[in-house]
Amino acid sequence: MVISHHLALAVDEVFEGFVELDESYFGGRRKGRRGRGAAGKVVVFGILKRNGRVYTVVVDNAKSDTLMPVIKKKIMPDSIVYTDSLSSYDKLDVSGFTHHRINHSKEFTDRQNYINGIENFWNQAKRVLRKYNGINRKSFPLFLKECEFRFNFGTPSQQLKILRDWCGI
Repeated sequence: MVISHHLALAVDEVFEGFVELDESYFGGRRKGRRGRGAAGKVVVFGILKRNGRVYTVVVDNAKSDTLMPVIKKKIMPDSIVYTDSLSSYDKLDVSGFTHHRINHSKEFTDRQNYINGIENFWNQAKRVLRKYNGINRKSFPLFLKECEFRFNFGTPSQQLKILRDWCGI
């Protein structure tokens, strides 16, 4: 109960300043299928404050109408937002944010224009979740939040200290 209370407080955090946005698809390759198709995969949207915390949420799809409410709730206006060139982010150009796009087909970074931080989180989360050899779709958000906690709260010893502080041990 205590831990869920503190995690709920972290969910209410609003990001500002330099923020990276990206979506990722979780779920292994289907047998007999090739390529990167998203059919049957879990879509996750992520927000990362540069040199700070990450926030993730499972979404129905990566369309603008799905992502914009999350963006408006979690990011302060006038923040500088970095995204890839997905068309779902087009509305950011006229929504009170300073928006920079990174075209991954040309480059992964251009001075300050990059989303390597959130890409790093996706890499770590997928590596951790891969060891479970499949996660029930219903349980997936809990496993994802565990990855988020591990990313946000440092080394295992730092995480243990935070959990002890939260529980008053």
